[in-house]
Amino acid sequence: MSSVTGGSAIALLAAALLAGTSAPAIAQSAAPAPAEDTDQSATIADLQRQIDELKAVVSALQAAQSAPVAAPVSVTVQAATPSGSPVPVVTTMPAMANAAPAQAAPQVAVATAPKSKAWYEKLRLRGYTQMRFNQIVSGDANAPAGVSRLRTIGDSDVRGAGNFSFRRMRLVLQGDLSKHVSVYFQPDFAAAVSNQSVGERREGTVSLRDMYADVYPTGDKSFRIRLGQSKVPFGWENLQSSSNRLALDRTDAINSAASGERDLGVVAYYTPPRVQKIWDRLAADGQKLFGSYGAFGFGVFNGQGLNRTETDNDVMLVGLATWPFELDGLGFEGQVFEVGGSIMRNTIRPEVRTGGVSTIGYKDNRVGIHAILYPQPFGIQGEWNWGTGPEFDPATGRIEERPLRGGYVQAMAKIDESPIGPFYPFARWQYYRGGFKAAVNAPRLETEELELGFEFQLDPALEITATYGWASRKEADERRFGQAEGQILRVQAQWNY
Repeated sequence: MSSVTGGSAIALLAAALLAGTSAPAIAQSAAPAPAEDTDQSATIADLQRQIDELKAVVSALQAAQSAPVAAPVSVTVQAATPSGSPVPVVTTMPAMANAAPAQAAPQVAVATAPKSKAWYEKLRLRGYTQMRFNQIVSGDANAPAGVSRLRTIGDSDVRGAGNFSFRRMRLVLQGDLSKHVSVYFQPDFAAAVSNQSVGERREGTVSLRDMYADVYPTGDKSFRIRLGQSKVPFGWENLQSSSNRLALDRTDAINSAASGERDLGVVAYYTPPRVQKIWDRLAADGQKLFGSYGAFGFGVFNGQGLNRTETDNDVMLVGLATWPFELDGLGFEGQVFEVGGSIMRNTIRPEVRTGGVSTIGYKDNRVGIHAILYPQPFGIQGEWNWGTGPEFDPATGRIEERPLRGGYVQAMAKIDESPIGPFYPFARWQYYRGGFKAAVNAPRLETEELELGFEFQLDPALEITATYGWASRKEADERRFGQAEGQILRVQAQWNY
């Protein structure tokens, strides 16, 4: 009976009752002999009783249909037989035949805490490689002894016999070790080692560039303390990654403050959230920023230079401040103008021609300013610095403390739509007069150069940069004199991974 609906069950039950009661009544009404009044009264009373019982059964079935009971309902009625004896009739009905289906019991999902990742699972690997072609088109590619040749301090493969070379081959391993500590490790596989026993230069060697830990004391990454070997926060372009810079090399005036851009020490950076928000917007727009450095930075370093042993008890103190201003209120929608400055106080012992380092420590103090109008689509960038540093004096044959000055101005554009992809044309003029403390005997540099170039991105993984320059330079060698002049063609392919 489980497949019978509630209405069908009621009909079947009524038929069963009528089958047991109507037969005697009909027989009595059809009997030829008239029944006595007392018998008729009893029959009527019995019929009325059965009708009342039937009504009760119907009411019980209706109540059972609406009640949330899963068990079947058994209903028993007594039907009268022709002899007048009551016979029980049992009907079993599913109580929920027409009721709404019962709701399944809710299943409660028990959430298990995710397993925390091991520190090595939080690290990621990336990097880039730069392959260059340098060609001195005209000018002083070679010169006799004592006369300056056309050379640059940014790329030792700018020379008379140079062609293809690897300028950088970097791998970066970085990641968060915990909520309060992250790590950054960057070697370079395209370094060169000089001063070999037979005098031949060796290339393709490994050199440590960065190895530091960032500590976030409050857990807020707007403030960090950087421990280890990292970039010295002097000069905007010194902090900007070579993988992100338009020009192939940094300028002599700014890079001479920290050749190699790095030293061993401790530096603290702070970036207000409103400044970080502006930089994040510029980065999303494809602008070339200066990296994960703060709006304010202050560092204490050895002061001797990249991968060089400390030679005195003095330390180098460096500070930097930079601030971007949104120019929307002046009617320049989306434009950002950034301005700031740097300061350095140091004592250094340069390497000397006779071997080792100088027995005298020389003042190495500078102050610089910078300004950038980000290209949207046109922009301009410039830096200048002044100071005092070691410089070789040919007249006395000794290193002395001398004044220095210089900087650069760069105009640039950012074209997002072109047949060859994003396109960045630029023009840069640089100037410097002063010593170069990273070279033997701290020779004097006299640099003036105009460079035109462009960068285009065929693919996010591949960038091509080409430049053509007109240069007037004094070679970074105190034994050579005069100015070398000439024109230089340079092409670089950079692939990012």
